[in-house]
This record gives sequence, C-alpha cells and structure tokens, in this order.
Amino acid sequence: MPRIFGTDGVRGLANGHLTAELALDLSVAAARVLADRGEFEGHRPLAVVGRDTRISGQFLEHAVVAGLASAGVDVLRLRVLPTPAVAYMTQALGADLGVVISASHNPMPDNGIKFLARGGLKLDDAVEREIEQHLDQPWDRPLGGDVGRVTPYATPVGEYVEHLVGTLSRPLDGIKVVLDCAHGAASEAGPMALRAAGADVIAINAEPDGLNINDGCGSTHLEPLRAAVREHGAAAGFALDGDADRCLAVDHRGNVVDGDQIMAILAIGMAESGHLPRNTVVATVMSNLGFVQAMRGAGVGVRQTKVGDRYVLEAMRVSGYGLGGEQSGHVIMSEYATTGDGTLTALHVLERMAVTGQSLESLASVMTRLPQVLVNVPDVDKARADDDPVVAAAVAEEEAELGESGRVLLRPSGTEDLVRVMVEARTADEARAVAERLADVVKRQLSL
Repeated sequence: MPRIFGTDGVRGLANGHLTAELALDLSVAAARVLADRGEFEGHRPLAVVGRDTRISGQFLEHAVVAGLASAGVDVLRLRVLPTPAVAYMTQALGADLGVVISASHNPMPDNGIKFLARGGLKLDDAVEREIEQHLDQPWDRPLGGDVGRVTPYATPVGEYVEHLVGTLSRPLDGIKVVLDCAHGAASEAGPMALRAAGADVIAINAEPDGLNINDGCGSTHLEPLRAAVREHGAAAGFALDGDADRCLAVDHRGNVVDGDQIMAILAIGMAESGHLPRNTVVATVMSNLGFVQAMRGAGVGVRQTKVGDRYVLEAMRVSGYGLGGEQSGHVIMSEYATTGDGTLTALHVLERMAVTGQSLESLASVMTRLPQVLVNVPDVDKARADDDPVVAAAVAEEEAELGESGRVLLRPSGTEDLVRVMVEARTADEARAVAERLADVVKRQLSL
C-alpha cells in the first residue's frame, strides 16, 4: 500500500489530505499496533497529546484524542506545546505514546501528526508501516469501563520550562536577547524559559491567532529578527519555527548564525568541559565544509549521516553521541532531549556567551562558512547518479581540483526525478562554475 508516513510523521493540507477521519483512524491504528506488540500489557495505556497553534490543530486534536480513547487509551491533553516539550512530557510522565499535531515550519494551511514511542523517541519505520496496514481494518472495540479517559493536564508549560532551566549550570545574567516565536507553539514557553534563566527577553511574533504561524517570521524568515536585534541593541537573537524544534540565531550586528555555527559553538564548549561524549558531533552530509574544518581544528570528530534529523538521531542513539544536528537549526542535545529543541539550543548558546564573556559574533567566528552552491538537475534517472562512470569521473576530477578547500556532493532527490549538485569552494564564483559543469554532465548522462 502507498506510504502515508513521511520522514517526519504524516503531513498534508489540513482538511484536504489530512482529515479528521484520517487523524482518528491513525490514532486507533497506532493504539492497536502498540497493544499487539505488548506495549500496554499489565497496565492501562496512557498517551499525551500536544499541538501547535494552527487553527486546524483544534479539530485534529479532538479527532486524535477520540481515536485513542475509543481504543482504550487514557489521554492527557497538553494543548499548545512545542514538539520537544511533548517528547519531554511523554518521557517524564511515563506515557506509552506521545502525539504531536504540527507541520513544523510549513505554511499555516498544512498540518501533521507525529507519534512518539515511550521515552519520547520517534517511532521506528517498521511500527509506522504496521500502523498504515491497520488503517480501516475491523477491530474489537473496548466497551464500558475499558474505554479511555480524557483529562486536561494542568501544568505542561511550567514543567517543561523548569526542565529547560535545570539544564543550565549558571544564570544568564541579564543578557538582552530577542526571541522570534513564529507565532507558534513556543510563544508562551520560549520567552518564559529564557526569562526564568535570567535573560532580558524581547519576544516578537508571540501572538498566535491560529492563522499567522510561520507567516513572514520565525526561522524561515529572519529579517524581522535581524531588525529587532539592531533596534533593541540586543546581544543576540534566536528564531524558532512553528513547533520550536529548531532555531537559527543572529548576532548583535544582525549577521545570521546558522545551525552549523551553533553546533560548532556548542561542540567546542562541551569538549572543553568534558561533556562531549566520544569527543564527536553528528552532522549531515549537507553541513558546510567549514564546520568540518573548524571541528578538526578544535580536535573534535565529525560523524556525518544522510540528510534528515531522524538519521542524526539514529547515529546518536546507536553510538552514544551527545550532540548532533543540521544546518537548518535542528540541534539535538541528547543529555537533555530526545529531539531537536530550539529553546534548549538558545539557552545553551546564551550560557556559552555568559561563561566565556564573548559575543555571539566572536563565538561563531570559530567557523568560516565556505560558499555553497546548489543546482537541481530535473528529469534525470536519479537511480544511476552514484553508478554512472562518466559522472563519477567528472566528480573525481573536480574534487581533485578543489583539493581540501572545497567538496562536491551529488544527492538524488527522495521525492522527485532530479539530482541535486552541491559544491563548496573558496569563492562563490568557483563553486557555481564547478556546480554548473557537473550539472551539465549529469543532465547529459542521466537524462530520461
């Protein structure tokens, strides 16, 4: 059957692809699969459900809760809460299942449903496949007292904020910071956490109305943050996305500090304090070569994975690494969280500023970003991208010319018939020239 789950749960146009009926069916199927796997044996099953601020999240939340309760699962409604907070509450409350209703950084009309296993971890692919296979299948419904109870949970935001602040080793001493909440799920929790840690916080885009999430703000639109940092004379600014599982930063001059630079700052700090497991950070193949070079200079190893935070998480879990993430601002600190957490990331960057007495600009300068050019080559046989000898020879020739000052990455798209050609080099002109030459070879050799 066609896959319904993508790389980050089920997403689509709310009330278009993602209907209340589908949300209910998915929840019933998830409960049945976990029950069949023995996850609920010996106790009444418990789930927690949270959502972002999209107006569609209201009816989808009710559908999810109805499905779980009808399958005999007790439900605690967390209401509006960031994705990492739902993951934390899943773990802290010993729930068998967590559900997040959010489409993260996507536009408001979209929404999504993501299931978390016990401990706040993402469900395995095999479990998601079983859920898909159980959709619309007949089942024995619980009756009488065996149906689930639904209860609003009183203090999820406060408990999550207390957890975040408890991860710091020192207060933030009145550092002035701007936080762009993207009118999203952290509009309350984000500013509250930074203030509780001692920062002087100017919160912007923290007035969600159900329609304005990610609208010209947050981590996908940094101009409002850059302007606010300069206007208020802040030491730094951080921009969250709609579900607050990622963040990007700007320094006091308004210069962007991306996920690679944030990871470099945190990795060096953790290594210096002896808190970087195996002295290694996990990044994807899309991380800038400047990040790898900076880590090498600091004596920190880099383990690279395929693109996607699920692959970063998998490498961290299997090998016991403590820090990983993506250029997009998805940063995972596994000592404190089971997923990316934008507010947690901002707190620890600010703590590094407080500990060192350095500005964010100074801390970020440990890494020099090499110019990066990406060219998409459409209408090609992406399956042959790694095997065509002519393409391989052209890549090898360009890599030899670039030497240690650049690199080439050919990456087939996961959803389209195209190949992405990414090149990093000393200058943008050099990177573009190499990328265009390789794109011509790919087009010529792999055309459909």
